[in-house]
Amino acid sequence: MNKSHIINRNYILLIGCLVALIDQISKFFIYSILKDGEIFVVLPKLIQFRIAKNYGAAFSILSSSTLLLAIISLIASSVIIIYTRYAKPMHKLQGLGLSFLLGGCIGNGIDRWLLGYVIDFIDLIPIDFPIFNIADIAINIGVILLFLSKIIKSKGYNHIRHI
Repeated sequence: MNKSHIINRNYILLIGCLVALIDQISKFFIYSILKDGEIFVVLPKLIQFRIAKNYGAAFSILSSSTLLLAIISLIASSVIIIYTRYAKPMHKLQGLGLSFLLGGCIGNGIDRWLLGYVIDFIDLIPIDFPIFNIADIAINIGVILLFLSKIIKSKGYNHIRHI
């Protein structure tokens, strides 16, 4: 693997912490401007903010298992940090995927440990989709980047300059 394609391990942790920080700041901001039941329209008929307390995981599954989900969040974050520390040098795409996944796990994990639920607030109006937050977006981006990294690696496209 070309050295220019390798990500510095410290960047993975730094980006992950930045993602978690952005997630927590966004939730703090939303809580400071909205009360339960209030709605803030961002783009009419497209996006609005409203607070939803999610006691479960994605799509509110395992909604009565807050402690289990908090433990899973802690374990997932720990595994990513340990893997990052001891794994072979990794491609930037894989590193960014792990960064976003880590940030999302930490962001939602903080909510679960401190509040007993995750604060969701982004509501896409035109589609019937669960309300979500920045950490959820980061987790999805992380999974997509890891998937793309795996495809690129398996196809031998390492010569292509990524990110």
